[in-house]
Amino acid sequence: MNAATPMTTVTRLAIAVAALGYFVDVYDIILFSVVRGESLADLGLDKSAATTTGVWLLNIQLIGMLVGGVVWGVLGDLRGRLSVLFGSIILYSVANLLNAGVGATSGPLAFMSSFDAITAYVVLRFIAGVGLAGELGAGVTLVAELTSRQGRGIAVTIIGAVGVVGAVVAGFVGEFAGWRMAYALGGVMGLALLALRIGVVESGMFNALKRESAGVARGLIPIARSPALALRLLMIVVVGMPIWFTLSVLVGLAPTIAQAMGVSPTPKTGTLVALYYGGALFGDLASGFLSQWLKSRRRAMGVFMAGTAVGCVLVLTLGAHGAYWYGVATIVMGFFSGYWIVVITTASELFGTNVRATVTTMVPNLIRVSAVPVTILFTSLTGSTGGVWAAAITGASCFGLAAIALSTLSETYGRDLDYCES
Repeated sequence: MNAATPMTTVTRLAIAVAALGYFVDVYDIILFSVVRGESLADLGLDKSAATTTGVWLLNIQLIGMLVGGVVWGVLGDLRGRLSVLFGSIILYSVANLLNAGVGATSGPLAFMSSFDAITAYVVLRFIAGVGLAGELGAGVTLVAELTSRQGRGIAVTIIGAVGVVGAVVAGFVGEFAGWRMAYALGGVMGLALLALRIGVVESGMFNALKRESAGVARGLIPIARSPALALRLLMIVVVGMPIWFTLSVLVGLAPTIAQAMGVSPTPKTGTLVALYYGGALFGDLASGFLSQWLKSRRRAMGVFMAGTAVGCVLVLTLGAHGAYWYGVATIVMGFFSGYWIVVITTASELFGTNVRATVTTMVPNLIRVSAVPVTILFTSLTGSTGGVWAAAITGASCFGLAAIALSTLSETYGRDLDYCES
């Protein structure tokens, strides 16, 4: 397929399913942050217990995503992209539906009252985390292999933009619909996607690999055997680290940083999340189209990474003038952090067909997990330097490492993806 080849109905359907799946994926990730406090209070926990349990729930979901990132990725290279795409959607949709019934004493999910509410909540967040880990990687891999070399960037950009809308919807639904209804809606939306399975086909590259290269190692084994492949995987993860620094520190810990600035009242985290993702929606589109216009993923990521750094500086300087200005700077930061989808596209293009699903599924989850060392560094510095300087030093470390990592990666725009890693 070349640049002039029209996009087929099958390809359009695959893009639609991957995009809507990512919409529900992001909806669930953000929804949990929005309704976590309300749901635990409704289940009878006091503020102190709710905080402790909330952190535990977040960690257990993160562990689930780590496990799922490896499992779904390997299955994608062994069993196929399509099976992982729909398997992951089914898993997190069912988990969401059951989550709506945790502790319920009436209604169609009242049977959930047979289980301890908090234990059930923990188990379901783990299961949801495993499911959430697979959708984006499988969807991007499938779409990248179905579209033309020149068109795949636009296709994946569409997936990213639709996914970001899921974050905005989660904020509104979680705020106004109540936590049970919000979880139920996420589950129903995910299961409704299964109706679109008819007509979606498996990647031709993967089918050819199964037929013609039966002896080729697939999944995690080639990466484990090759230091060069493992280093390439690490480098693309590091390129995405600044994005999760902005989310986990400058947005997630905004009250702490704003208080250190002397801002009162401090900005609300929920409001900043909405502003951040509002900016990211347009940033996803802009970064994707820029990479197409420049015919370069590396240069597009470099431009947006630099813009993200500027946004961080604005948050730490302009933000000191009040919650309003902190929010304005967050929009700028969110816009430039939209290079996330170009990172995922590049990850898919950097590796051969026999390991592509494994890498493309692991990368977004490993980037999310990078929030752990980032927040640990920030916390350890806060006591000695204060919140503002701790954020500045942590951010500078992330951007410095990301710039070095980006310089080591080869250009992938227009690359033929029909090859295997030895």
